[in-house]
Amino acid sequence: MSQLKVKSFGKSDTGLVRSENQDVLVIEPEVGLFLVADGMGGAASGELASSIFAHAALEIFSALKTQPEQERFDAVQAAFKLAHERIQDHVRKHSDDQGMGCTAALATFFDESCCLGHVGDTLGYLLRGGNLRQLTRDHLLVQDQIDQGLITSGQAKNHPLKNVILRSVGVDENLAVDLIRGDILRGDIFLLCTDGLTSMLDEILIGQVLSAKLSLSQKVERLIEEANSAGGHDNITVILCEIGMAL
Repeated sequence: MSQLKVKSFGKSDTGLVRSENQDVLVIEPEVGLFLVADGMGGAASGELASSIFAHAALEIFSALKTQPEQERFDAVQAAFKLAHERIQDHVRKHSDDQGMGCTAALATFFDESCCLGHVGDTLGYLLRGGNLRQLTRDHLLVQDQIDQGLITSGQAKNHPLKNVILRSVGVDENLAVDLIRGDILRGDIFLLCTDGLTSMLDEILIGQVLSAKLSLSQKVERLIEEANSAGGHDNITVILCEIGMAL
């Protein structure tokens, strides 16, 4: 039976416009945890919300004793639930932070499968065989309008409500998490990123960078450089995970 190996690299950059970075990333191969989170609700509270999410996920995954698929799947749900409850508890005690929350994408790999949990407009992609595919669906008002045929994706880019998020960790009373399960293959590259990357770069350019003959760290650096060259309007956080199998 093959043993899963995951090479990974990540980086967070403030960008060229904002003075603070509300993004957080976690890369913990020992416990099978990879995540990015994007804070909402003002500089201090947004950064705190994404940090609460990161710490909650680390707590859940560090407590895992075994590796079965269902336990990993449950841990993804549990991480979002715990973070959601802790952010809401903080807001109850600190009313000035009302509206604080975060969007997040969390991936874990086991055996020859993966599980990706996602809330908001923090995204997950898969590059397989040179083809880039978005795994997550944005929880945005404009995405709902696109799905209903009310506007086109081109119109959504300049829509006055393009930044309205319908789902986030810690804000709504109840949290619904999108959970994606799938098989993994040798050579797959998973991208987790905040919208500071995808709002600046189209999928064609992202796919070209991921397909280039560069190391994972060079690909991450290139993506951030390209996003800043395009304006760097938001914090930019990127994690790449490349799948390999060792006999």
